[in-house]
Amino acid sequence: MTDKPDIDATPLDDAARAGWLYYVGGLTQDQIARELGVSRQRAQRLVGRAMAERLIHVRLEHRISGCLDLEAAMTRRFGLRLCRVAPGLGADIDPLPSIAPTAAAEIERVLRSPDPLVIALGTGRTLRATVEELTRMQCEQHRIVSLNGNISPDGSASYYDVIMRIADRVRAPHYPMPMPVIAQSPEERDLFHQLKPIRSVLQLAQGADVTFVGVGQMSDDAPLLKDGFITAAELAGMQAEGAAGEVAGWVYDSAGRYMETSINHRVAGVRVVAEEGRLAIAIAGGPAKLTALVAGLKGRIFNGLVTDELTARKLLAASIR
Repeated sequence: MTDKPDIDATPLDDAARAGWLYYVGGLTQDQIARELGVSRQRAQRLVGRAMAERLIHVRLEHRISGCLDLEAAMTRRFGLRLCRVAPGLGADIDPLPSIAPTAAAEIERVLRSPDPLVIALGTGRTLRATVEELTRMQCEQHRIVSLNGNISPDGSASYYDVIMRIADRVRAPHYPMPMPVIAQSPEERDLFHQLKPIRSVLQLAQGADVTFVGVGQMSDDAPLLKDGFITAAELAGMQAEGAAGEVAGWVYDSAGRYMETSINHRVAGVRVVAEEGRLAIAIAGGPAKLTALVAGLKGRIFNGLVTDELTARKLLAASIR
């Protein structure tokens, strides 16, 4: 019998162990120092590194009363079927680290359903961060399907596609959409749609019981531009026509109506619509997303929202008719 090779501990291993002992084991830093055979100062730095390296994911189980009040107000004001408001991190701080665990908890709630569901997912930075917060589960009863194509303009896999990541975490049958996010022409998109496997995935996504999407702004830092799916000239053209936001690549105006643009004629994935009896949940927050969220709520593109305190307050103060 061959002995297993020794594996040298790394500083990151020590940080992981220190983080586990502190956050899960409940040990003090003095106790961790004794357990690891290091100084108290070293133990303190290791615990700090565990957080800095995101080896530890903190999820607040207590619902802060202010967040609950905002959820109720948002639900009444916008006719939402679901609203979750994450505790704010303060002005000028990216709310994503607060929103992602809150959204992950909501996805987990859906995944815990014993009844088989079709769950559709968009792509993007917010959804990727959310999926990273999910705990591992066994969900063979559900089917998880992508709303978007997963191929970038250069032919590479889209960096922010999440379908494979979530499937690995929850062990559910999954259905990626193997085609471009935005096709080169309407004719190319139609050719993809004629393929039988893609037709099956499209039909599955269109009939999803629950949909989770990110929301993209259409300002000069639009994700569609940053990720190379549209050109600066195309963005400027849509801005001139009143583009306010996008969901799953589909661009909409300030009234929440999908626009008749050359880009929308080439989007290969499924258009998100909050239909009766189905949940379409947007996950977004922060000043950059405000215009897109206002328009999406106005047009009822989504009927569920996971956001942060500051964004919720600004949405309630906005004039939406």
